[in-house]
Amino acid sequence: MSTDISWLIGGPQGSGVESAANIFSRACASMGYHIFGKREFYSNIKGEHSYFMVRVSDGIIRSNVDDITLMVAFDAETIFRHYSEMAPDGAIIYDSDIAQTKIDEVHTIDSQYKSRLEKSLKPALIVQDALDHAKNRGAKLCPISFKTVLATMADEANNPRLKAMIRMYNVLGVSFSLGILRMPPQTLLESIDAIFSKKKAIADLNKGAATFSYNFAAAKFPDFKFTLKPTSKTPDTILVQGYQGTALGKMACGCRFQPYYPITPASDESVFLESNEIINVKDNRPGSTLVVQTEDEISAIGMTIGGALTGTRSATCTSGPGFSLMSEALGWAGINEVPIVVTLYQRSGPSTGLPTRHGQDDLLSAVYAGHGEFPRIVYASGDVEESFYDTARCFNYSEQYQMPVIHMMDKFLASSVITCKKFDLDKIKINRGKLLEKLAPDANYKRFAFTDDNISPRSKIGLENGIFWNTGDESDEAGHITEDPELRIKMMDKRQSKLDYVLKTMPDEEQAMSFGIEQISVISWGSPKGPILDAIQMLNKENIKIGFVQLKLLHPFPKDYLGFLLKDVKTIIDIEANHVGQLGEMLKQNMQKKPDYYILKYTGRTMTSTEIYNSIKNIIDNKAKPRQVLTHGA
Repeated sequence: MSTDISWLIGGPQGSGVESAANIFSRACASMGYHIFGKREFYSNIKGEHSYFMVRVSDGIIRSNVDDITLMVAFDAETIFRHYSEMAPDGAIIYDSDIAQTKIDEVHTIDSQYKSRLEKSLKPALIVQDALDHAKNRGAKLCPISFKTVLATMADEANNPRLKAMIRMYNVLGVSFSLGILRMPPQTLLESIDAIFSKKKAIADLNKGAATFSYNFAAAKFPDFKFTLKPTSKTPDTILVQGYQGTALGKMACGCRFQPYYPITPASDESVFLESNEIINVKDNRPGSTLVVQTEDEISAIGMTIGGALTGTRSATCTSGPGFSLMSEALGWAGINEVPIVVTLYQRSGPSTGLPTRHGQDDLLSAVYAGHGEFPRIVYASGDVEESFYDTARCFNYSEQYQMPVIHMMDKFLASSVITCKKFDLDKIKINRGKLLEKLAPDANYKRFAFTDDNISPRSKIGLENGIFWNTGDESDEAGHITEDPELRIKMMDKRQSKLDYVLKTMPDEEQAMSFGIEQISVISWGSPKGPILDAIQMLNKENIKIGFVQLKLLHPFPKDYLGFLLKDVKTIIDIEANHVGQLGEMLKQNMQKKPDYYILKYTGRTMTSTEIYNSIKNIIDNKAKPRQVLTHGA
């Protein structure tokens, strides 16, 4: 019998939910299981509801599902928000001291959710009502007094301070879970050692608590249906956080300068780069990246442009509001043909919107940001593994075609924890385009010289005989300001024609990826890739064939190659995480072809493969409206 379980841990923000999930994920991955985890949290520092859902399987997985197999609840709100998601044969580990908590006592639950809850639970006065609802559907209840366990541990260890250490609830929750799942306890202890590797005293304290809690739960609840035993591990598999894919990609491909201003969910990438300034160097690749926290996003992109003008591979990373502030400087880079990379971690807007939640709201913004017309490439990664290699491609594109590249990521990818194949440095190829290393004294260098392919040889600041001028005004070949109408036409044509050159020279498989073409086919971009592939796999088991094309190059739009892929498709389903269906709009604009169905989600929560499976089934069964809006997730 194959293993496929979903584990959820929830509690107040700041209660150690993420640390607990990292311990759980690492322990499961070390035994050979595939992992897919996602983190959901409110935009406050402490107090509001936070949870982490981790799916564990002995087969390849790329997404979460709707049902929860095993839940750990530190507080009442976790029960109230997630009880209805429990699988019929699942289990809830909860602090028995919260069972009588009234819903009106949970001040972090908003009135709208309370109203919906009261209608579904009738009357939803206390936590026990929600627990009973889950129990009546088949879930097993596992009440444990966390406070009593701490007190017993304190007495046995002759350490009275343990009684008050409620911050250890997270380790207790993980240990209860793995005890009930009967995972080998040594795996748990090794995972704790790895998480707290720089804090031995804390690691030892947590290992003691983990051992006690593991044994306590294993003895008290010995008959849970699911177990986690060691399985064969896929060779060269690693466990990574989502933002690490782009960060490691930047190190590997020679990015040496990254200014940034902190913003969720982009900051984690820069923080990771700062904390890993020196790693092993191979063939002058990967190495440390100088990271500078600037006073705002305008300064960040300005410094990025400055770094690129010196010949240094330079990037910045941001999210929607920060990207809006960068738009004028993006145009400056465009008119001056400066190769920069902007890693855009999307979240739900507009304005501040849902600052810690997921969305694919910024596709059209990335394509059209900035006044006037200037070329840029917009490129999207579909998963964490892909993002590592795509990062190197984006730097190559920026230097080959001498234009800004906007690398589209999002909160779903940034906050994911996954197992994937070990990143292969040998697959990273560096192409710096027409970057000059020396010039003859009589070169008569012109930075924006007209050439057959409209890409000019590129000097860098300080290069002998390679002096050049930059200005935000229109310029001549040397970079001097001009307002001559004929020269304006030539310069505009020079820059804009590079978009056609991109489509002509970029390999088809880098523009879009086909996962099979059928009469009913899905088109999408970015992070829905994983849930779509898992949903299609579920449909294939029912002998239902669905095609899928993942767009990677979004601007310039690859209409010729996409037209070739879709030529025999009868029904097109557009799946993306925004309200408008922005990819569908681009399809209409560029190909005069309209999707037949839209599956959209804009709640700020990520898509699950269950939702997409059900939505596609509705289309096949002729039960679907042209526009389906997904709503799963607390």
